[in-house]
Amino acid sequence: MIALLLALGSSLAYGCADFLGGLGARKAHVLRTVMIAAPASLAVELLLWPLLGASFGAGALAWGAASGVASAAAFALLYRTLAIGPMNVLSPITALVSAVLPVGVGLLQGEHLSAAGLAGLPLALVAVVLVSAGHGAGSARASRTALLLAFGAGAAIALQLVFLHQAPSDSGVAPLIVGRAVSSALTLAAAGLLRRRLGPERPAYALSASAGVLDSLANLLFLLAARGGDLAVVAVIVALYPAGTVLLARGVLAERIGRGQLLGLGTAALAVTLLALT
Repeated sequence: MIALLLALGSSLAYGCADFLGGLGARKAHVLRTVMIAAPASLAVELLLWPLLGASFGAGALAWGAASGVASAAAFALLYRTLAIGPMNVLSPITALVSAVLPVGVGLLQGEHLSAAGLAGLPLALVAVVLVSAGHGAGSARASRTALLLAFGAGAAIALQLVFLHQAPSDSGVAPLIVGRAVSSALTLAAAGLLRRRLGPERPAYALSASAGVLDSLANLLFLLAARGGDLAVVAVIVALYPAGTVLLARGVLAERIGRGQLLGLGTAALAVTLLALT
């Protein structure tokens, strides 16, 4: 139950971070947004170091660095995806892709689920799909480019979660610190190389920094949940984060929520209940 609650908290934090990051990327080039978000996220993890401890062994360094590379790609692809929009279509697609790979890795590593878990796992994946089913007549449709970006973002997120899960369980927040340091360095280097293409727009500092802080919190909650529970279960619960993004998009941007999405939210609640029984 503790792992389940941590995973739900991670899902909520990811959903809020993605919404704020997507808004920030609409106001300036996506790299300008990530330039603020990634260092803000690193600052939070450094503050957590004295509280939660960190052991920088070879495993933590290697897997943390790998997660950082994936995180940098996920930041850029995801925020660019959400900037193109519509959020209520692309975010669930990204989440579905990001769930499938960690679930497969967990099952291949020998994780076993109860009967309730075997029912809840595919139901949760169905819920992610249903949340994206509300784009009826009059709603914006995603372009082919946006869909490709959404799939790429989902794959990058999945790799980040898998790499974090592989880090030694006694390494504390070391994998998060190493990962965010690598992603921040890559982001700043890319921004420096492409500075002439970033445009004159100033980044939305508050939105971008808030997205980074929430993303850091989400990563921490995921890491704690994965260390205390099965990756297959934790990953699919975390992948329900579009529910938060969709609801925020509805309340702030007036994006429509269709019947399919409402059904998806109910299905997600049922899936989480079944997974809790696991």
